[in-house]
Amino acid sequence: ARAAAEGRYDAETVPVTVRTRKGETTVTADEHPRPDTTAEQLAALRPVMAKSDPDATVTAGNASGQNDAAAACLVTSAETAERLGLTPLVRLVSFARAGVPAATMGIAPVAATRTALDRAGLTLADLDLIELNEAFAAQVLACTRELGLGEKDHEQRINVNGSGISLGHPVGATGARILATLTRELHRREARYGLETMCIGGGQGLAAIFERIAD
Repeated sequence: ARAAAEGRYDAETVPVTVRTRKGETTVTADEHPRPDTTAEQLAALRPVMAKSDPDATVTAGNASGQNDAAAACLVTSAETAERLGLTPLVRLVSFARAGVPAATMGIAPVAATRTALDRAGLTLADLDLIELNEAFAAQVLACTRELGLGEKDHEQRINVNGSGISLGHPVGATGARILATLTRELHRREARYGLETMCIGGGQGLAAIFERIAD
């Protein structure tokens, strides 16, 4: 909510005009973010699987909500971009896929990230920003712990403008949405490398590393 209030999503958001019986309404922000939410309210929420699992931790407050959205990105070669007079924002350095047992699907970004880093000849220390889609808070914590990332990383370079829990998870559009957010933040910070990674139901994991193209 703070990132939205500071206008950090403005450059990547396209207003949509909706026609209803009452007239036209221009939607400029999603209804999912709730700036008035408190830690006390979140702590009071009941775990979803509490009846079947006494150790359950996932609640409506620490899991991503599903919302409607559309996102798009243009992928092209440097030569084509130049010919069309386009200004590239980032360069795809490497990408990777990974698979794990469906029961532990949330950990798949770890293997995908390691492979993408290896293909790029980089390490986690080289990454200025990390966008790890928040399916669930527990899932993100499991991935970051497995990768050896700590509190400082969460504060300075992981999901710095929010992710699935605060913004929502528009299935089918989240990948491009994350790329837009990562790209804009790389340019805002004048940083170099950013990682985008996410888990997918069924046991899949995807990861891609991008490099900012200087203005």
